[in-house]
Amino acid sequence: MEEENITSVKEFIVLGFPEFPELQIPLFLLFLLIYLIILMGNLTIITVTCLDPRLHTPMYFFLSNLSFLDISSTSLTLPKLMDIFLRKSQRISIKGCMTQMYLFLVFTYIEFFLLTSMAYDRYVAICHPLRYAVIINERVSVLMATGCWIFAILVPVPHTVLISHFSYCRSNVINHFFCDILALLTLSCSSTQVIDGMTLFAGTIIALPCFMITLTSYVYIISAILRIRSSEGRRKAFSTCSSHLTVVMLYYGTILCLYLKPTSMQSVDQNKLFALLYNVLIPILNPLIYSLKNREVKAALRKIFNTK
Repeated sequence: MEEENITSVKEFIVLGFPEFPELQIPLFLLFLLIYLIILMGNLTIITVTCLDPRLHTPMYFFLSNLSFLDISSTSLTLPKLMDIFLRKSQRISIKGCMTQMYLFLVFTYIEFFLLTSMAYDRYVAICHPLRYAVIINERVSVLMATGCWIFAILVPVPHTVLISHFSYCRSNVINHFFCDILALLTLSCSSTQVIDGMTLFAGTIIALPCFMITLTSYVYIISAILRIRSSEGRRKAFSTCSSHLTVVMLYYGTILCLYLKPTSMQSVDQNKLFALLYNVLIPILNPLIYSLKNREVKAALRKIFNTK
């Protein structure tokens, strides 16, 4: 019976946002504009960090990785959503759906690891400035970033393999704008206990340690900044980490609300809202935060565009 159910579903239907049938074209234009802004903003960050030798530091190397990640994650979901708005092309194959879900999980884990690496980088820069060049050198930063990507690619494999063998006998209609793992679980008649346990385990050994390392880093950073006697020194020290701290708060605020709770407590509409915030708001704000709140990036932009 289970084999019958598995083979009976040849494809999924991704609904998108059918609640607004009269706004499909305006929504397409809105998300097209948002996507172009995300591409332009993050490509600008990557270009600036590559062209300006003053930004050839571990912090901006991690920032370039983060910008590339934002481009990749939005390119995974927004083009399909715009296709739904424009052509009502809602169909996606099972393999395509599983690939999209897997890559989205990969990008989610990479962001955890990159933000944690950036927090550690700021901790060393502020708390151990004289040893910074030794502890976080070019080789170490490349190894850290490479480790982030490799580990993130491996972690979601068990989730994807297990979900790909689930039976989907309830419906093939995904009430979401992409193949989200939580939306897929609501369609399955297979038991989700193992996936729930794996999600809790991943949260315990990955998300929670990343959060704790980031939090601990900033406790030491703030403590070190408060010990600086001059107000100008405190301001300069805080300016080096304020952008990253803002991004961390935005990221953890959305991702914790979205994924780190039991399936039984999930709301479809609420998950779509938080997923939209995660997919759109953070990739738009990241380059703005790092360019508007960072004097080095602003100086590099002025140099490239030859403005005073």
